[in-house]
Amino acid sequence: MLRNINPILSPQLLYVLRAMGHGDEIVISDANFPGEGIGPDCIRADGSTASEVLEAILSVMPLDSFVPDPALTMQVVGDPDAVPEAVADFQRIINETADKPTEIRTLERFAFYERAAGTFAIVQTGERRFYGNIILKKGVIG
Repeated sequence: MLRNINPILSPQLLYVLRAMGHGDEIVISDANFPGEGIGPDCIRADGSTASEVLEAILSVMPLDSFVPDPALTMQVVGDPDAVPEAVADFQRIINETADKPTEIRTLERFAFYERAAGTFAIVQTGERRFYGNIILKKGVIG
């Protein structure tokens, strides 16, 4: 155990977050996401929700303030303007936890999968709410 480190941040996840550089991206996904087969390393966090993992990650990782879209979620199929419960929760967490809060942007479903395939890692959670997926771009620490 470490002081001031959220216990949701497993040794493997802490290693990945520390190894990431400025501009690298990480996915926090729900239980339905194809995390194991989409490409990058998949870290399992089945006992946590996506919101819990997001809050834990943002407690140690800054979002990139040099891009307009450091936080991306998947659009609802057939209703791209809808804001699912999980996404509304993500926005609240970003507003309260991120060092530089930002508005979440969205990507069409297959564009989201393509972007996720090129990320540094995926954290697959036990999140059961639909559309509980978010991509974060790492910023810099000054």
